[in-house]
Parts: sequence; structure tokens; C-alpha cells
Amino acid sequence: MKILAINPGSTSTKVAFFEDDREIWSDTQRYDVDVLKEFHGIMAQQDFRLDEIRKVVDANKTDLSELDAVVGRGGLLKPIPGGTYEVNSDMIADLGSCKYGAHASNLGAGLAVSLAREGGCNRAFIVDPVVVDELIPEARLSGMPGIDRRSIWHALNQKAVARRVAGEMGKKYEDLNIIVAHMGGGISVGAHENGKTIDVNNALDGEGPFSPERAGSLPAGGLVRLAYSGKYDLPELMKKMVGNGGLVAHLGTNDLREVQKMIEAGNEKAKLVFEGLALQVAKEIGSRAAVLMGKVDAIVLTGGLAYSDMLVERIRERVSYIAEIKVYPGEDEMMALAEGALRVLKGEEEANIYTG
Repeated sequence: MKILAINPGSTSTKVAFFEDDREIWSDTQRYDVDVLKEFHGIMAQQDFRLDEIRKVVDANKTDLSELDAVVGRGGLLKPIPGGTYEVNSDMIADLGSCKYGAHASNLGAGLAVSLAREGGCNRAFIVDPVVVDELIPEARLSGMPGIDRRSIWHALNQKAVARRVAGEMGKKYEDLNIIVAHMGGGISVGAHENGKTIDVNNALDGEGPFSPERAGSLPAGGLVRLAYSGKYDLPELMKKMVGNGGLVAHLGTNDLREVQKMIEAGNEKAKLVFEGLALQVAKEIGSRAAVLMGKVDAIVLTGGLAYSDMLVERIRERVSYIAEIKVYPGEDEMMALAEGALRVLKGEEEANIYTG
């Protein structure tokens, strides 16, 4: 099966070509910020990005007419269960209107369906967007009616690595209980029970461990008093929580490698912040074990921060009693997209249908 995968980012588009689950080539197109500023909104960039993708496809001597499917990164849709979704008019309408939020990933479905039609295969998909919501009802509750917990997380990578772990164990994802901690610019920790992520923190704007750029869960009283202090308006305060929180706020860097260099140079504050990060991730993993009633088949550490042996070891020390720790550094989103499309093409699962 020949599959083209597309992953639009804020100033780039990743494109990769697969034969089954084997990557044949990949390319990352980077765009000048000043060029993108000429477009009125994210969705206006579609034709520009489509032309740029055609160029890289041609440069790699790939014939669109030979494709079996094109798969794009899923954008901000209404909350939906996990899985692979066929791109349809309802999906394109919701993404195009940005009714659930504006993000470059909203372009993924439209780019995929356009290229699929050009090639004549007419199979276009998205896989596990960040809005995947499989929370059990009690996991949605907060202590304040009207402020429910939301499921916004690294669904694509979490579900992909959980499936790979299951395969290594000779089992199906749907037959295991797995805790996955995705540790990147944001950190999400999910409780995967028999193929459904029944509890996960909102990694975007307010729950879970602090991360390189995000403040994570905060003492509620302190946050309310800060909001009413008169020092910040809403956009400024949100930026303190998402973008300028976490390691950036404490140490002025979002690079964990730099933090480790600080520690090696004897910086005690850096050491304290590092240990705090490890502790908070471990606590989040422990809470997911409680959600799964202690029945955990594996714990997976993934994302860019999982390249840090030091961080992995600190977390391992605190949670290895729960289950075996497996480490998958980085996030292979392109492979995850291709695998999602491949499962449908091979008949291993049916494509889901999105309704607006």
C-alpha cells in the first residue's frame, strides 16, 4: 500500500511517503514567517501549501496516481473517539470555519483530500487528532459545576506507541491496560484501558505536570488572586501558563539538555526544578494507575524529553513498582499517520465517519 502522509505545522509542513509501514522518503518544508503573514488566517494558506507539497512530491519522483491513500494530521474538531476517520464534507466544514479553534493542523484534512482526488485514489484520512475524547463520565467532573475537564492531549503519538508496545508483548492494544506519558513541550499522561483512553490530563492549558513551556496544574487560590492582581490581562496571563510557564519561567530555557548542563555545573535551582518535573510526571502516572485500579500492563515514556536518561531514571525510581517501564523517545507522527491509514486499507479496522 502506498500512502502519502502530511503534517502541517505553524511554519512548516512535513510530508512523507510510505510503502506499507516503511518510510521511503520524507521532507520538511519550512516557510518564511513574512510570507505566511500575507495570508488572512490559517485556512487561507491551503492553496499555497498544496503547491509546495506538489513540488516536493515531484522532486521525489512520486506519482500521485499510484497512491492508495493520503492521510493528514487531524485538526481541532468537536470531541470524538479515537481512530482513523475518512475525510468528508462535515469535517472540512468544521475545520475550515475554525469553529472549534484555529490551528495549522486544521489544514491537514483539506490537503489530504485534495491530493487524493488529484491522484484518483479518493481515500483521504485523518488519525487520532488532539481532540480525541474517550473519558469516562466521572473523569470529566471538577469541583465546580460548569468547568468540566477537557480531553486535549497527544492522542496520535500516545495511541501509536501503545499499539507498538502491545505488539511487542504479543497482544492487542484493545486487550491491555497501559499508561502512556508523552513528555514534550507539553506533557500528557493517559490511562489506556482496553483500547480507550479513559482519563488524561488537558495538556494544552491547565492540567498535569509543568513542562518545558507550560505551567501545568496550579494552586487555584494563587491563580485567582494573580488574575485579579491587575498585573496581567487575559492574553498575558494565558501566555504565562502556556508558552512562558514551566522550565521557561523557572530557568529561562525550554531545553532540558540546557537544564542538565546547569545541573552538571552545580546549579542547585536547576537541580530542584528538574527533580520537581520528574516528581510531577511520576505523580501523574501514579494517579492514572489508580484510575486503572492498579491493573497496569505497562508504563510508556515517550516524547522528546524521553531522550533524557536522567529524567527517565528519576521517573523510573518512583513508578517502576507499578509496571514495567518502556521508553520510546521522540514522536514519530508521520509513521503513526501512515499506520492509521494502513489499518483501514488492510481491513483491520473500519474508518470512522465524522458528523458535524
